[in-house]
Amino acid sequence: MASFAKDIDGKKLYEAIVDFENNEEAQDFYYAVMDTLTGRKNKNGSDETVRDRVLKAYAMLFCEDAGLEVGEKAGVDEVAATADRLYIGDAGYDPEHWYRMKYHFPVIDDDNYDRFAALVIADMNAGPLHEAALNDGETLVVGEADPLHMTASQRRNQQVKSVSLPTGGAQ
Repeated sequence: MASFAKDIDGKKLYEAIVDFENNEEAQDFYYAVMDTLTGRKNKNGSDETVRDRVLKAYAMLFCEDAGLEVGEKAGVDEVAATADRLYIGDAGYDPEHWYRMKYHFPVIDDDNYDRFAALVIADMNAGPLHEAALNDGETLVVGEADPLHMTASQRRNQQVKSVSLPTGGAQ
């Protein structure tokens, strides 16, 4: 996660988020990382944290139809509205393809929306999704809203787009 803060181990952050519910040390690490200052300022002049940066990246990548301006952070509503649209590889019936279901986020709310956004960004930077993209060609795609309630015809005809982050720490 070099693009967020130089000293953060993206793989360790990913693992802490995945193990968040079962491990107090993982929780402590997650909160310490998310509250780390990036050395930048937000639009309102406050010091930017990794949490702010993650939510800005998530908004830029996944919240295209939310009407957010460039540099604006995704909030709970934007993350909740997009969580069911994220797929690993091809969209299908297998729950392992739906990102939110794969990582056991049954509800996206005020308590976990930033953790879900951080999971997606950390996974794209240093997790299995990053490895799958490099080795297997699998990527994270954005599909139509609420795939669980789509008809078979809608699922076949949906529009999807691949999402990737710059490599090598580019911002």
